[in-house]
Amino acid sequence: MAFAHPGTTRRFGGETAPAETRFGFWGSMADLGRLVMRSGAPYLRVRITAALALVFVGKFAGVISPVLFGDAINHLAPKTGAPSLALFIVAALGSSALGLAAAWTPYMRDAIFYRVSQSTMAKAAVESFQHVLGLSLDFHQSKQMGTLSRVIDRGSRSTDFLIRTVVFSIGPTLVELVLALGVMAVKLGWTFSAITLVTIVLYTLITFRITNWRLSHRRRLNETDNRAAGLSVDALINYETVKTFGAEDRAGRAYDDAMGEYVDASVQANTSLNMLNAAQTLIMQIGLAVMTVATGVWVVHGDMTVGGLYTATALLRNLYAPLGMLGFQYREIRQAFIDMEQMVSLRDIAADIVDAPDAEDLPPASGRGASVAFDHVSFQHDARSVGLRDVSFETAAGATTALVGPSGAGKTTAVRLAMRLLDPQDGRVLIEGLDMRQVKQTSLRQAVALVPQDVALFNDTLYANIAFARPGAANDEVRAAAEAAELGPFIDGLPNGMSTMVGERGLKLSGGERQRVGIARALLANPRILILDEATSALDGPTEAAIQETLRKVKAGRTTLVIAHRLSTIVDADQILVLRRGRIVERGTHAELLAKTGEYAALWRRQTRET
Repeated sequence: MAFAHPGTTRRFGGETAPAETRFGFWGSMADLGRLVMRSGAPYLRVRITAALALVFVGKFAGVISPVLFGDAINHLAPKTGAPSLALFIVAALGSSALGLAAAWTPYMRDAIFYRVSQSTMAKAAVESFQHVLGLSLDFHQSKQMGTLSRVIDRGSRSTDFLIRTVVFSIGPTLVELVLALGVMAVKLGWTFSAITLVTIVLYTLITFRITNWRLSHRRRLNETDNRAAGLSVDALINYETVKTFGAEDRAGRAYDDAMGEYVDASVQANTSLNMLNAAQTLIMQIGLAVMTVATGVWVVHGDMTVGGLYTATALLRNLYAPLGMLGFQYREIRQAFIDMEQMVSLRDIAADIVDAPDAEDLPPASGRGASVAFDHVSFQHDARSVGLRDVSFETAAGATTALVGPSGAGKTTAVRLAMRLLDPQDGRVLIEGLDMRQVKQTSLRQAVALVPQDVALFNDTLYANIAFARPGAANDEVRAAAEAAELGPFIDGLPNGMSTMVGERGLKLSGGERQRVGIARALLANPRILILDEATSALDGPTEAAIQETLRKVKAGRTTLVIAHRLSTIVDADQILVLRRGRIVERGTHAELLAKTGEYAALWRRQTRET
């Protein structure tokens, strides 16, 4: 999934995505605040209040501690009168206590707030994940593999980073700066405070300007790194193709060129980073030099005490320490806001397929399946010129309807409409006489089961993949579904039986074995409507015959929709619909269609000659 440039929209199938980011500091902070308030952490408001209070207490203590210690030094070396050891001890202990408080408060704050930040991250990830799962089939067909998970992962993790950095680092540093400047103005004079402020402002402006300039270098570095990694992975995955065509040297040269570009980009990015560090150091040292000379002059002329000199040095050290990370934090904060807003934008995409406010459950099953009817249904995909055009047919409860026709005729679209993975753009799809848009999706999904041509399995055990259709099923029921799908002998021959891992997308199994697992899963669901999309296309002859016999048994009492390429598998269908370019061009039983000597009969003759 690729996001559009700011200010544009991007369509994903039937949904429209908002602009890529709505980047603006306060708007993004408002989004972050809403995510925090929905985190569900226990005692949320108490934790937030306590954490913010600790932030202010810690920064106040950190600013006052050097002031007290400076006063303690002045009690040992007063301008007039005798030194006072007692006052020195009291002031020094007070300064130490405040220093301890300043050091402890971040740990206490993290202990209190950590559950909130982690709950926010988890809640953002879960809500985004659930939202994406609820988006339509067209949306998921438009995405790029892996991009959605990366958007969710980066977006959810960015919430934790932004809380730690903006709320508990940058924000408190600004508070500390204001307090420190106020203390400097009162204790050391406005001149010292003004020099400090000018130094920090210049430091910040230069950091932001150079960091913004460096972003293009960093972007080029990432692009060249991605290109080099993509070339190497692509060549290694397609090793046999490279080897077959003797292209090892060519692949090596392409990788060498990509790595050369990466080296150039890396040098440029590193040089710009050194320039940033050098500029920051120059400004900081100039500011320190000016302030050091000024304090020395003031001490000599009696305008500043030795304790004041310590206070000034300690305050500057406390202020400058977090500024050293400012460039990194600024860049990472910008990226984190972008990551979070991409996630928020993803969640702003509205699903096409939603339950109507007055949606109802399907009526109880009668034991005869459920009737399905298409009433002048039309649907056209964005990327295709042909979908379905004014299609009408009815499948009685318990009957079997088969859909045949060339690729792109609209068979799969019809099945997806029957499952309400899509909604018709014109007309209605009815189940038990109810418009599917008036039926709750959970109720509809429980009534329908699909066995697709390419069965996708989870990277889990055989048992878990079959039981996915009905997690509460007993072990015996799962085994019975496997036996019905002719998986019994295969499972018995495995060392781990039903506990065997099938690999990612079931790639450890053959195509036929995956289809049988898909059939077992559908049988376990015990649906009222069974949809078979070329469900036996990957099976060998004997296995297909056995599965077809099983399917004939399980179709009893169920409504069945079949997409078939091999016409021999649908000769017993109650109704066969021949689709071409989105329209029904023929309909009838197998015998009736043969008698018409039309498209179906021609296809039958061609297939029987081939066999």
